[in-house]
Amino acid sequence: MSDSFARYPSLDGRTVFITGGASGIGAEIVKAFAAQGAKVGFIDLDDASADALVSDIDGTIAWEKADLRDIEALRAAFERLKAKLGPASILVNNAARDDRHDWRKVTPEYWDERQATNLRHMFFSIQSVAPDMIAAGGGSIINMGSNSWWEKSGNMPAYTTAKAAVHGLTRTMARDLGEHRIRVNTVVPGWVMTDRQKELWAEPEALERHRQKQCLPDLIEPVYLARMVLFLASDDAAMCTANNYMVEAGSI
Repeated sequence: MSDSFARYPSLDGRTVFITGGASGIGAEIVKAFAAQGAKVGFIDLDDASADALVSDIDGTIAWEKADLRDIEALRAAFERLKAKLGPASILVNNAARDDRHDWRKVTPEYWDERQATNLRHMFFSIQSVAPDMIAAGGGSIINMGSNSWWEKSGNMPAYTTAKAAVHGLTRTMARDLGEHRIRVNTVVPGWVMTDRQKELWAEPEALERHRQKQCLPDLIEPVYLARMVLFLASDDAAMCTANNYMVEAGSI
């Protein structure tokens, strides 16, 4: 953890579950919570990346393999993490995949698979974890949104539709769970320079066009998404719920 970053005493010893934690933004979130002294459990399909991440982190950390499109497998993975780490008071719904697709070629089957990959598991993750938060008297749920639909991005309508729906999920669950002092918020990333983005789409011309959209000149690194997630998970954000928290350098 950088010496210039904040320390949140309220996260020390807390149990956090993260979906899609093996790489990209998710891996930075895993590392950030571990550095705060939290007990961290994450779910992913990527064995190699997950094992490498766990071996590289000092602290209490565990991971379980599951395909989040399979809701029964997702529920079972949460139960295994709970057995290892105890019930979670923080849930980060991070897992998603922003594959590009031509609207003319989208089939009903592909549409449904995109919703299962980018939206459906978020609700069922909340459904799985929230009862323990209710029993504990509170908790924090952070859903990862996207700048894509705010910026009217093309070439991925199934993805942008799913990500727009995340905000509806956040707001309705904030109402349903608020009486139990469970806070639900959305973090909205801009174009974040993960390895995946660099490998697939971060061409010099595209980066320059995006810089022109941003108010700030610097490209966004995953660590800054993790810092916002930490804040929303902490007691410092005790009165923050049902809202969007942008980390997009002013591009929206």
